[in-house]
Amino acid sequence: MILLVYTLFGSAEAAERVAGQMVRERLAACANMLAPCISLYEWQEEMQRQTEFPVLFKTTADRRDALMARIGELHDYETPAIVAMDADAVPGFADWVGGQVG
Repeated sequence: MILLVYTLFGSAEAAERVAGQMVRERLAACANMLAPCISLYEWQEEMQRQTEFPVLFKTTADRRDALMARIGELHDYETPAIVAMDADAVPGFADWVGGQVG
């Protein structure tokens, strides 16, 4: 089993900077920068409409907390949404992820 950690950034540059850093620090085996999306949410009692840049990180259970904390340290948002989800993976891929972050 691997984990997927999902977050959104305010710019493509911030997304790529943090994604690359997480792979270099071996907290994530890889990071997928997804297509920009429109997010609607309420912040400080006002409705917001924001273009955001999602990133999906692949890691292991052992590295989850460190990855999430480090993303939070480097994130461009005051209160970023950082969510971890368990994911089943084919054995070869799961082994690769473990080897990259181990």
